[in-house]
Amino acid sequence: MTADLAARLRDLVGPAGVVDDPAGFLTDWRGAYSGTAAAVVRPGSTEEVAAVVALCRELGVAVVPQGGNTGLCGGAVPDASGRQVVLSLTRMRRIRDLDAANSTITVEAGVVLQTVQEAAAAAGRLFPLSLGAEGSCTIGGNLATNAGGTGVLRYGTMRDLTLGLEVVLPDGRVWDGLRGLRKDNTGYDLKQLFVGAEGTLGVITAAVLELFPAVRSRATAWVALPDPQAAVDLIGVVRGSAGDRLTAFELMSRRSVEFVLRHAAGARDPIADVHPWYALVELSDTLPDGDLDAVVEAALGEAVERDVVADAVVASGSAQVAALWALREGISEAQNCEGPSLKHDVTVPISSIPAFVAATGRALAEALPGVRVVAYGHVGDGNLHYNLSGPEPRDDGAFRARAGVLSRIVYDSVAAFDGSISAEHGLGQAKRDVIAGYKDPLELELMRGVKQLLDPAGLMNPGKVLPG
Repeated sequence: MTADLAARLRDLVGPAGVVDDPAGFLTDWRGAYSGTAAAVVRPGSTEEVAAVVALCRELGVAVVPQGGNTGLCGGAVPDASGRQVVLSLTRMRRIRDLDAANSTITVEAGVVLQTVQEAAAAAGRLFPLSLGAEGSCTIGGNLATNAGGTGVLRYGTMRDLTLGLEVVLPDGRVWDGLRGLRKDNTGYDLKQLFVGAEGTLGVITAAVLELFPAVRSRATAWVALPDPQAAVDLIGVVRGSAGDRLTAFELMSRRSVEFVLRHAAGARDPIADVHPWYALVELSDTLPDGDLDAVVEAALGEAVERDVVADAVVASGSAQVAALWALREGISEAQNCEGPSLKHDVTVPISSIPAFVAATGRALAEALPGVRVVAYGHVGDGNLHYNLSGPEPRDDGAFRARAGVLSRIVYDSVAAFDGSISAEHGLGQAKRDVIAGYKDPLELELMRGVKQLLDPAGLMNPGKVLPG
């Protein structure tokens, strides 16, 4: 950090707003991406964010917005030049308003997701976004990546949960769009430009989020399935019985579950017999006596009669519910214990999931015999985490050397089924250049046009999202 830049930043944000030991802000949580920075600043207010961004614009210094730094694509990590300023929103943790009558909560970007959930619950409401990093990820990061999580099937992504935004633009001006309106038909919906933009168009500093009635009853089932087609069929059966009470539908291959059973302390197989695939199905209701166990049991009974379901267990209490979800949520960490892995966060039409899994598996096996596919995800909305581990016995170097070829196979297959190579993690720097081969050139042209309009100097999170 140059002495002039350091002094001017301290004048804007005070001593508490400049990080003296920036190590924790320069590497992502997986250790996959790292860089250096001219400075790391933690403004405490929207006005301070605006002042920092304006100063950086004046000096021609790039800004890298950062939330909880829990992303998976390197979107919040600076480059290696040492000339970028990391702007962390983690001091902006104020809940500005909770309007129970309007079912909205207005929060600053640095508020941790779990804090929003707890504030909503204390008011008898539900904020439905839920994901593995909810104890450390922030609302600003959730918005920047359009986070999805396990409740998308019923509640949608962050795009659907957001009514208004406050954004510091690349020139330091503040756009105040904090309106808690369900209907506002006065032109372009500007907030949607910034949701999912990964900080490349501006810095989100606050948001108005939609709340829902609290969940007062729940039923959770672990279901054994013969194949992914059975999962697609089961979704139809459960929806036919439960309607929009179907809140989550997670699909897991046997291999993904085995990894958790092997590496997670205390993990147990809910069903004694081994099956190729499993689904975690959850219903929820705002009624305290919704009798959801009976609903899910009736749906599963119908599925058994249709030879869709091989076996099932309905959780009998909160401890068993937690244990079932731990099996699902522990997959990513368990896979890390099996050596290097290739992570693919993809989506295809729900009806195409069975054919996609079969075709992609065949192509990968031909390219690298013995490759271990770890497939799981929010299949209720078409989102699969289609991850790969190397063959056994392990040869990590050889597996890494094949990474580009293997990922290309997965992405080509996704494209063949009219899917997306990024369902919920974003592009960041991991998929920035890859996307050029899978996105319509006109779409990229329009995206570049928006970027040029809002950030003509190219100083807002450069090197992310848009191909070079």
